[in-house]
Amino acid sequence: MKKRLMARSVDTRVRILDAAETMLAERGIEATSMRAITSSARVNLAAVNYHFGSKEGLIIAVYGRRLGPVNQERLAMLDAAERAAERPTLDAILRSYIAPVMQLIHDPARGGEIFMRLLGRALYEPGDYLGQLFREEMEPMLNRFTIALQSCLPHLTSEELFWRMHFGGGALAYTCAQIHRLELLSKGACNPQDVQGVISRLVDFIAAGMLSGERLAMTKNG
Repeated sequence: MKKRLMARSVDTRVRILDAAETMLAERGIEATSMRAITSSARVNLAAVNYHFGSKEGLIIAVYGRRLGPVNQERLAMLDAAERAAERPTLDAILRSYIAPVMQLIHDPARGGEIFMRLLGRALYEPGDYLGQLFREEMEPMLNRFTIALQSCLPHLTSEELFWRMHFGGGALAYTCAQIHRLELLSKGACNPQDVQGVISRLVDFIAAGMLSGERLAMTKNG
């Protein structure tokens, strides 16, 4: 009996997450009501409150369900790069950060297409939920990558490193959220389905920005 109740509770939670994820991606965060989510998931509001506490808690859980495993993959790749070399290369660090999320958005089995649209919603519909989401899902992972980048780029001040991480993260986020437009923009010259090619290009692009110290020094001195 206890096992059946637990299984039913897990099933309810998953149904709510699935319904919320689809609606948030399609309609947007503000336009998606709790009533619409409960109707789609075939549950009552009490079930949502029991599992997630509030709409904000549900939104955080929707993003966290995808970001949690991706961030674990990122850290596992970084661990492997650090075991392979005392000081991993910049390319190895950036690939550890970029590859898992790019592979996710191209994986239908893990809800990649929906998650790609959710990333776009987070970019263009920011809200209070982002602060808690950052603290719970992103900050521990980013702290590890910051330490790795500091070791790899010791000539950069903390201020300069964070600026470059910010710009690099923006390039990755925009690519993930808007990659479907690239084929149209390039009139077919670019193939967004070439996952490894996209990863390599992003690594090269962000690495070039991370290493652009000479140009920055000339700008400040001139």
